[in-house]
Amino acid sequence: MTSYLPQNEGLLQYWLLLLSVISIGNSIQSYLTTSYTRRVYSAPEITVTPLHARTFGTYTALASIIRLYAAYNITDSVIYQLALWTYVVALGHFYSEWLVFKTARWGQGLAGPLVISVGSMVWMLVQWGEYVR
Repeated sequence: MTSYLPQNEGLLQYWLLLLSVISIGNSIQSYLTTSYTRRVYSAPEITVTPLHARTFGTYTALASIIRLYAAYNITDSVIYQLALWTYVVALGHFYSEWLVFKTARWGQGLAGPLVISVGSMVWMLVQWGEYVR
């Protein structure tokens, strides 16, 4: 079974793999219901439609695929950079929806994505030299 896991040293690759699997699940649920997407975009005047949820799910699936490739190819600088950019874009999106557009409110639905995107971004930046060759 371990032959299916990333084979390099370190924990970052397993973190990327874990987030990819969780995010693919999030993408699937975005196509099935709007309830989880509404947890993030929770301002009272906002109505999350099925189209919004599917668009969010499509972006999440794309980011998950890039991160999955990074988990298995963590020493490739281009793939590493692309994975890092997925967290930068996610962070920019969630912060702007919260602080600029006011469609998201601070709470459990927003805190998780913000903490994960910031934490992952910092981890990837700090560990750059350990993985990229």
